[in-house]
Amino acid sequence: MLEECGLPYVVRPVDISKGEQFTAEFLAISPNNRMPAIIDPDGPGGSAISVFESAAILQYLGRKTGKFYPKQERARVAVEEWLFWQMGGLGPMAGQAVHFRRYAPRQIAYAIARYTDEVNRLYGVMNSRLTHHEFLAGRYSIADMACVGWVRLAERQGQDLAQFPHVQRWFATVRAREPVKRAFAIHIAEASRVDMHDPKVRAVLFGQRAR
Repeated sequence: MLEECGLPYVVRPVDISKGEQFTAEFLAISPNNRMPAIIDPDGPGGSAISVFESAAILQYLGRKTGKFYPKQERARVAVEEWLFWQMGGLGPMAGQAVHFRRYAPRQIAYAIARYTDEVNRLYGVMNSRLTHHEFLAGRYSIADMACVGWVRLAERQGQDLAQFPHVQRWFATVRAREPVKRAFAIHIAEASRVDMHDPKVRAVLFGQRAR
């Protein structure tokens, strides 16, 4: 969204494998100790504002710039339907599918099947929608931006995009956008060096309870 809107930004990595997400400084920005989160130094009234949760960030930037988040109510409802479909469905289910397929300490057949099948169902819903729509809400919007990062990881979720030709067409269209190319090209070198089999790393990333 920042690339699409041409807004200047600075990427500030948070090393979640070392517990940096639990620092008081980060929790002041993102109380749920999750990313993404942003600080806009030029917020409402000219004062800085922090925003956490991806949908809230996308909506905020859409209102701020007037882009990719229509003001007309009928069109806005369509965007919000698919934005929250991602928030409540595609994102959480795909995340669980990846966890049980790649990171669980032991392979649990029921969990793998449960989440892989549910993600498959969601891709089917998306495919049906895109049969008669170029983009999820008709025109390219924050709803597409919310979903494209998850679809990019379809293989990790146990999905074959060839089974969903309209999703495949949509993904190719979105991925071909120059701002999306620039966003996808961002690489945090430290992330690739994290050892997910290290017990200390796993203790930080998984099994957390209320603090």
